[in-house]
Amino acid sequence: MKIPPDHPRAEVLKIRERLVQGFEDGYVVPQGMIAQGRGEAFDYLIGEKTIPPVREAIKAAAAAFKLAEHPVISVNGNTAALCSEDLVELSEVTGAPLEVNLFHRTEDRVKKIAKVLKEAGADRVLGVDPEHLVRLPNLSSPRAVVDDRGIHRADVVLVPLEDGDRTNALKELGKTVVAIDLNPLSRTARSADITIVDNVVRCVRKITREYERMDQDRARYVLREYDNGRVLARVLDHIRERLRVLSDEAAGAT
Repeated sequence: MKIPPDHPRAEVLKIRERLVQGFEDGYVVPQGMIAQGRGEAFDYLIGEKTIPPVREAIKAAAAAFKLAEHPVISVNGNTAALCSEDLVELSEVTGAPLEVNLFHRTEDRVKKIAKVLKEAGADRVLGVDPEHLVRLPNLSSPRAVVDDRGIHRADVVLVPLEDGDRTNALKELGKTVVAIDLNPLSRTARSADITIVDNVVRCVRKITREYERMDQDRARYVLREYDNGRVLARVLDHIRERLRVLSDEAAGAT
């Protein structure tokens, strides 16, 4: 689809087209399209921008990566379609490998997502080789299938566009979970150690830039001061105030 550059929703339409292409190429599932629609709704609520409390969460995510011994970046179909190049850059800068992990898992999807990541510049992608696949002991869904060189041994896991069950399972295993989720009310958002309530197309590269600017002393300070519950509360306060302003504007227009 050719999107007019002056269309007021041009960027959103481009994102949708990336997902449609991923669906047509066989690595984005219909359920992923539904999840994208839900995310767009929350993006409207926050104003389609990276808001101040989220910047605090992004700094905390960078700090967690800076101090981690074995960080890993989990990738599903939607994130591969939306921001594969940004994920590859984050992986290169932090040294955290990319691992394909899927709820709707088929070997065909796994291979196609790995191909997308490699075409975006990834040297290697975990979660593909059967000889290295093991199961997390406390999770029954297909997301339990992980790489023994990646998520299985990780101390920090970035889980963009995640489901709550795996977030809880990873935390029970003592791992620090960094989530990217536009829904501040989701199980993932409320269970993660660090929740970035932002669009992946905006925030992944911001994590990379923060990581590059941060030394370990600063990282320790950032994590010591970080409170995920407080950040989520500030996000909800932002949404509430924005709705109040929009309501006042609508009332004034009548």
